[in-house]
Amino acid sequence: MDGTWSFRRLKTSMRMSDIIRIEKIDRLGVALASFNCACVSNVDEIASAGQKLRTFVEQNQPRKVIFDFSGVSFFSSQVLGLLIELRARLANLNAEVVVSAIEPQLHRVFRITNLDKIFRFFPDKKSALEDCTAQDQSGEQNRA
Repeated sequence: MDGTWSFRRLKTSMRMSDIIRIEKIDRLGVALASFNCACVSNVDEIASAGQKLRTFVEQNQPRKVIFDFSGVSFFSSQVLGLLIELRARLANLNAEVVVSAIEPQLHRVFRITNLDKIFRFFPDKKSALEDCTAQDQSGEQNRA
């Protein structure tokens, strides 16, 4: 058996939805969506990730979804469509999508398409989470 066959078998045995990992951060009502590869361009994998995200939002109704692009060096335009669709779904819940840890050349795509006007960006997931905590605390102060 040669190594090429083993690689192909391993690759085809991966579940499509493994391209994205979603963590629920309970106390904040926040979800962290992280891509698990440097190149996010496979149409079927992105469609599967979209379904996974739609199901998650429907079941959990987070107030914010942070898309962490750490380690991503390329994505197809289908990812932009996924972000826009999720933003529309979350707007119905009075929630938002934010982007963290995006490489400058990928951020340029958001600027060129004017999507930098509808998403907030953070340098890393830690600062995006800190923003959630700060908003949560200011909301509590306003209610007091």
